[in-house]
Amino acid sequence: MKTTVIGLGLIGGSIAIDLRKAGIATSLVGVDRNSDHAAKAIELGIVDEIDLTDNALQTADLIIVAIPVNAMCQLLPSILDQIKADAVVIDAGSTKNLICKAVATHAKRDQFVAAHPIAGTENSGPTAAFSGLFRGKTNIVCEREKSAPQALALTLKVFEALGMNTIFMESDEHDKHVAYVSHLSHVSSFLLGQTVLDIEKDEKNIFALAGSGFASTVRLAKSSPEMWAPIFEQNLDYLSQALQEYIMHLQRFHYHLLKRDTTELHRIMSKANEIRRVLEGIELKTKNQHQTQPAG
Repeated sequence: MKTTVIGLGLIGGSIAIDLRKAGIATSLVGVDRNSDHAAKAIELGIVDEIDLTDNALQTADLIIVAIPVNAMCQLLPSILDQIKADAVVIDAGSTKNLICKAVATHAKRDQFVAAHPIAGTENSGPTAAFSGLFRGKTNIVCEREKSAPQALALTLKVFEALGMNTIFMESDEHDKHVAYVSHLSHVSSFLLGQTVLDIEKDEKNIFALAGSGFASTVRLAKSSPEMWAPIFEQNLDYLSQALQEYIMHLQRFHYHLLKRDTTELHRIMSKANEIRRVLEGIELKTKNQHQTQPAG
């Protein structure tokens, strides 16, 4: 299957690597506006060739779009304009509502599948791509009823090849949920990093004291602003709501801290410990689902 991957960073590059390994992509064409990324993707063997012409879209059977979500909204209609009648376009954006609206009235809307493979690292670019990034993770498909059966079937085959479990949501529901479990955690990490950097200006030894807890908490602060700023903007309403609730919890904790109310601080932290049970349950469920998937 001739596959075109638009955006050769961590997500697009990792998808390309595993689709080749699975035998789904028999030829891989890359598209990236960053010439250095394009050259590196060729050097690493992520794609077979770079094609910035319309031919990359017009001859492809499968098009994966893994670019920042603001660019996604702008480009998807023109991508659909150019594809052949039986081609399928899958996006990998971290927001879904505005992306779905961008193609809602397009004549080829049924050839598009709105997806969000939830996986990643704090690294970016083609050198960050690797096989197995998505294995055991969750993929979300939105507005499945608006995609043609054959487009949806191919999409499920693609994400199964990546080792993912696919669930279905409406786009608005998706954006609300990821505001809390993904976008809020990135904001927290960025701002914790900024807070410590501000203190470090006066306290030169502060990073000498940073342990694994600090490193794991601010790991996401190394993520690409070029990717995350548009995500925050597109999910402004739900992210703003999540931030308000998070700030409320911080203020409550600060209040009890100032009151030296260790009993209440203990209660707050004990309640937060319940997240361990939730996460372990999710990990077990994902593991069991992966083990029961048929081989091949």
